[in-house]
Amino acid sequence: MRRDPAELFAVRKKKPIPFEFVLEELDSLGPWTRPMFGCTAVYVEEKIMFILRDKKKDADNGVWVATTKEHHASLRRELPSLRSISVLGPGETGWQMLPVDSDDFEESVLRACAMVRKGDPRIGKVPGAKKKKKSPGPGKGRSR
Repeated sequence: MRRDPAELFAVRKKKPIPFEFVLEELDSLGPWTRPMFGCTAVYVEEKIMFILRDKKKDADNGVWVATTKEHHASLRRELPSLRSISVLGPGETGWQMLPVDSDDFEESVLRACAMVRKGDPRIGKVPGAKKKKKSPGPGKGRSR
């Protein structure tokens, strides 16, 4: 089947960033984004801070917060709607989320952004380095 050459060179329309007000709130820190799992990851310097997720069929839409288990209780005191993310499996993970369907969604997200602007150490993670594939070693699997 032959494709129309215009199709091959058509510019793909960029998917809009959900909850773009998060980037506006973090603007003074120079945030940058990267697509991740069909969502938008938000970084400040080398740390991932949030994942912005708004998918049509899923329950875990909202702002995912990069944190660790030791900070959950103290963050929940400030962000009462914070909860675990079901698509990551049963049990509690380091990632937590502010669900879009909560009554205080925007207020909580703005509060989380203010915490990031103030340098709150409970939010943000430096992603682990990608593992390199092991080389087969000298003389193994290589031809010269």
